[in-house]
Amino acid sequence: MKRRIVYHCGPTNSGKTYEALQRFKEAKKGIYCGPLRLLAMEVFDKMNSHGVYCSLLTGQEKKRVPFANHVACTIEMVSVDEMYDVAVIDEIQMMADATRGFAWTRALLGVKADEIHLCGDPSVLDIVRKICAETGDELEVHHCERFKKLEVEAKTLLGDLKNVKSGDCVVAFSRREIFEVKLAIEKNTNHRCCVIYGALPPETRRQQANLFNDQDNEFDVLVASDAVGMGLNLNIRRVVFYNLSKYNGDKVVPVPATQVKQIAGRAGRRGSRFPVGLTTTLQLDDLAYLIECLKQPFDEVKKVGLFPFFEQVESFAAQLPDLNFPKILAKFAESCRLDGMYFFCKHDHIKKVANMLEKVKGLSLQDRFNFCFAPTNIRDPKSMYHLLRFASDYGQKVPASIAMGMPKGSARNDTELLDLETKHQVLSMYLWLSHQFDYESFPHGKKAEAMATDIADLLGQSLTKANWKPETRQSAGKPKPRKNEDGYDRPKSLITSYKE
Repeated sequence: MKRRIVYHCGPTNSGKTYEALQRFKEAKKGIYCGPLRLLAMEVFDKMNSHGVYCSLLTGQEKKRVPFANHVACTIEMVSVDEMYDVAVIDEIQMMADATRGFAWTRALLGVKADEIHLCGDPSVLDIVRKICAETGDELEVHHCERFKKLEVEAKTLLGDLKNVKSGDCVVAFSRREIFEVKLAIEKNTNHRCCVIYGALPPETRRQQANLFNDQDNEFDVLVASDAVGMGLNLNIRRVVFYNLSKYNGDKVVPVPATQVKQIAGRAGRRGSRFPVGLTTTLQLDDLAYLIECLKQPFDEVKKVGLFPFFEQVESFAAQLPDLNFPKILAKFAESCRLDGMYFFCKHDHIKKVANMLEKVKGLSLQDRFNFCFAPTNIRDPKSMYHLLRFASDYGQKVPASIAMGMPKGSARNDTELLDLETKHQVLSMYLWLSHQFDYESFPHGKKAEAMATDIADLLGQSLTKANWKPETRQSAGKPKPRKNEDGYDRPKSLITSYKE
């Protein structure tokens, strides 16, 4: 089929997703595909509140609304078999993501819709053009401009968090820094802080966002990680970068310009009390790099991600009957030859899970493939232990139990907060598995859902009163922090040394 593809191309806060959702709303049958459960939930809520019956489909939840012809889903859950009038693929630039890019590529190449609306920045526009030329699809580009220009405050905070103001969002790039910043602000000013970072469940992030947006309470400053870059409607007056370097798993590097632009662009929002967005840095040393990032055009993406479907792995495995699953994956990656427009997505997390499950008996090749995609934190031993336990129970044809008690209350310290985060991740994993496998194998989905809801609420309560120093250790390779006179630690900026 020949599809009409409309690329809504523009920066953050330019109305590109709004335009696409208008067509989605008008369609007889439509699908919205987003990068986060949070975004899918937001579209689900918005459509139903506007009288458009819409279902929700993510790895963890399936909410079928009677008579609904619309569905909001996470990108990995999109059906390439169903026919739609309109499809919306949000954050299309994530086709270039090293780990998850294949999901966007699959959606663009495979979704069956007369009209497909892509929303994203200009970085993948040229490669989308090339893909459309090969598929024979018609491409139409709508360029969107930011409603109000983002302004840089040259004064910065002069290295002092006492200079934060109501409506500020202070962005830090590690969990430890986030809690140190929150502690310093609440200790040295009259502001109260909400907190958002990647390990929090979407329900807790939404609760913290609502708390921050509500003018009738004392929580008027947001401290967040790069997770603030997408997925939440926030009334941010000014984005303040605590620093502009981050640990990438190997070493500390400058934050990429595209990410800086995405995060800074969250300041100011049409229709909010802060229509003009401001951005600056804590330290004067970082200001030049911020300005440089904002001036840079979006890097043109040369390749987008691919990863095999199970059927492709199965066909490949049939030719190598003596190899185990981890070796089959490695051999597949080594043997495949890709067109110059594509790259093979990183799959270290899949390999780690595959190796862990190698000694588990009773799993078919497809079972192993599915377990490898379960949402788990491979750096958390507790989370990995529960995944191993779930897989072992499944292999032995024993119904998997949750085997985890509910906490008695909100966290009193960082150790208890981390435990709440882990518990929610394990419950989220159980819910995901309950949708992938049969009911008899994972029969406690409703209980897991109720527990996850309660723990998300406890996390929200814990964050509002958190006044402790984080107890997590620094990752190896990070620079030692320098002590500031105001009592908070800040890693020395690497921007100057990087540019030298």
